Amino acid sequence: MDQGNLLPAEINDLAEKVVQENAALGRKVVLAESCTGGLVAGAITEIPGSSAVLDRGFVTYSNESKMEMLGVSQEIIETFGAVSIACVWAMAKGALERSNADVAVAISGVAGPDGGTELKPVGTVVFARAFRDGEGEPEGELKLFDGTTRAEIRRQATVCALELLLP
Repeated sequence: MDQGNLLPAEINDLAEKVVQENAALGRKVVLAESCTGGLVAGAITEIPGSSAVLDRGFVTYSNESKMEMLGVSQEIIETFGAVSIACVWAMAKGALERSNADVAVAISGVAGPDGGTELKPVGTVVFARAFRDGEGEPEGELKLFDGTTRAEIRRQATVCALELLLP
């Protein structure tokens, strides 16, 4: 951390780029965060002028909140789990439907130190990006971060989500 910033310079600089580039396009964003617990929205709101870009953020940590706040079906969670492309797709779609944003990014993962399985070890994080009105192709991605701590995995997931918000 430096220069009185709340977050590390890497995240702050990326968030600044997200705000500037989306503001230049008049594009609003919405976040649906699970394992990052609001860090992505927090990074964006550290930047002056972020109100022109961030419509809202949903912190849906529990499966119940994913279903209640974002409309993720119980079938998706039971079949694929909360840490799945299917789940983050539904989260991103639900966030768009419940906001005035043009683009949504959703994040869910296993930050550790426990909770991992053989199929979804600690460090597994899934991302989805969806656009309103069919602008751009919807995307989903699974990443396996090799962070040794919960904080490191959450930091890497925050960076990845911010990168997905760049036009």
